[in-house]
Order: sequence, then C-alpha cells, then structure tokens
Amino acid sequence: MPSLPLIFIAVIMLITNAVVAQAQTQWKIHDLNRPRPPVVTPDKNVMASPPPSDAIILFDGTDLSQWSDVKGEPAKWKVESGYMEISKGGGDIRTKAGFGDVQLHIEWAAPSREQDGGQDQGNSGVYLMGLYEVQVLDSYQSETYADGQAAAIYGQYPPLANACRAPGEWQSYDIIFRRPRFGNDGALLQPARMTVLHNGILVQDNIALWGPTNWMEFDAYAAHADKLPISLQDHGSPVRYRNIWLRELPAPLDLHPPSGKIPAAITLAPEVLDRYAGKYEVNPNWHFNLKREGEKMLANFSGSRWLEIVALSDRKFTMAKTAGDLEFELDKKGRPQSFVFRMGGSEYAAKKLATK
Repeated sequence: MPSLPLIFIAVIMLITNAVVAQAQTQWKIHDLNRPRPPVVTPDKNVMASPPPSDAIILFDGTDLSQWSDVKGEPAKWKVESGYMEISKGGGDIRTKAGFGDVQLHIEWAAPSREQDGGQDQGNSGVYLMGLYEVQVLDSYQSETYADGQAAAIYGQYPPLANACRAPGEWQSYDIIFRRPRFGNDGALLQPARMTVLHNGILVQDNIALWGPTNWMEFDAYAAHADKLPISLQDHGSPVRYRNIWLRELPAPLDLHPPSGKIPAAITLAPEVLDRYAGKYEVNPNWHFNLKREGEKMLANFSGSRWLEIVALSDRKFTMAKTAGDLEFELDKKGRPQSFVFRMGGSEYAAKKLATK
C-alpha cells in the first residue's frame, strides 16, 4: 500500500479444483473489529527452498541485476550477506521482466522491533503484476487489522492463520498466482486468484481477488497486459529479502472427460459380440470378464466396475475412455480363444475358460 506516515496503513496442482462458497463480507476494509486469524507456530525447518531446474532466478543474494526502480533506473536497495535490504529512500523496486501466471518463492525478514505493533512494523509488500499485494509485516505477537497483517491479500482477505515468526527470523512465502483474464473488449472474464503458503502453512486458498489491492478501498479491475513486473514495496522499514525465484505457469486448463467416441470403431452384430463374452484367466487368482449389454461390449478387469470396450476389427478392441487395448486370438471359426490386454506400458495375457 502507499507510504503514508502517522496513520495506520497497510501470498500446491495441485495444482486444485475447489468448491468456493461466495458470500458478502460483513466487515468493512481494515475493520479493527474483524476477528484475527488463529496463531499457528510454523515448523522451524520450513525455510529455504532451493529453486527447481526450470526456475527463473530473481535474486540469488549477489546483485540486483533483475530489478530496477519504478523509473527503470538501477535499484538502490542494499545487497550484503546474501540478502537485499530496503535502503532509506530507496523506493519501490520491480522486476525488469514481466510475469503473469507464476509460482513465486520469496523469503523475507522483518527488522528488530522499534515500536509496538501496527502497520509501521516491518512493513513492505509483494505485488504480483505490480497490482495485487501480499502483505509483508511483522505480525508476531502484534495487533493490527486482520486484512492488513502478514500474508493478507491487502485490504481484501486476512490470512487463514497467523504463521509469523519473530522479527529478525527468516520467513517464506510460496505464492501461486493466476492473473485475471480479460476479453477483447476489456471486460473481466476471470478474476485474479491466489494461493499462499506462509512458512509452509496454507494461509490463502485459491481466493478470487476483488480487483487490484489498495489502501482503504480496492480498485476496480481494468484491462491490462498479460505480463507485468513484480514489485517489492519500500514502506520505510528495512525489511530484508533473499532467495527469490519463480516458475512461469501454463494457462490453467478446464478439461472435460473423454467423450468415449472412437472414430475408427466398427459395428459388430450382437451374435458376433456374444462370442467374446465369458471369463478369461490371467492366473488362478485373477480373471477378466467380458459381457454384452445391448449393442455395447463391457469388460471387467478388477473389482466390480464394467468398462466399455469398442471394436476396431474382429481381433482388436479398445477401451472407450481409457488408453487400453485388447488383441484377441481367434480360432478358424472366428471364436476368441484368448486376448492380450495392454495398458500403461504393461500387458496381460488372458485365456478364455470353457463355459460349463
């Protein structure tokens, strides 16, 4: 949020498919009467997270070559001992490159206490696309408004838990950010979404942002570029940052299940399909079963589930919705004697048992 002195001011496919309850909040923005999230003590071992092989390194502890100030000039924050620190008058900094959908890891530490509580204590912020803030604040045994404490989506969503470590201790945010989507006419199609883990604890669960974050009142969505720089805020407190990296994420998918329609399928007469019906033995303790229901052929490979299989020829069948194939051995009269079932790189030979 903006730097305003003398007043209280204010980041796993699971990749998830969540059912989100929508409700009007009863609380005004920055309401001191709003309940504070419960305090959860994080594991002491949840900390540094080495970047994976596809990560883009934004800060490795050596220099600010990936960052500039808001005017595009070299960033003026201090770099020493493997971290960067907000320098007096250094101003906000931002990445030189723009980003949209990302998995962002960032570690931070608030300075030692100089005063009791409130919004000036270790105050900074991580702004995805320069617009959507995850609050950085020393909220360890400290009181402030719920939507302005550490790991809040500032002015919108308090964290689910206060997982803050003591000032001076290193903390981590792991943020999954999905940018908003806009139509060609600039209309909002999908809001921005965020999931945040603070020191390994889930504190924001795939929440939909109301718009860009701001002090006192959020801003309405306005169409913007698909990629914009990430910003770190200078709010006058010497907050430190280290080990900053991200992974760019592909666009989210909304997949529908396979249709079950097989273009190469052929139709076999019911009396022909009946020849395939019966029990097939893989071993004495494992059997496959085939049966016809109307014009469909069904297979049972395990348990009680019957799955549709579709004929490609009199010798080859395929599963309708699963990448599995059956290849039959027929006698001279075209009667199945056995089949080989292939799926997932494995194959199983099953011999037809005589009907009693």
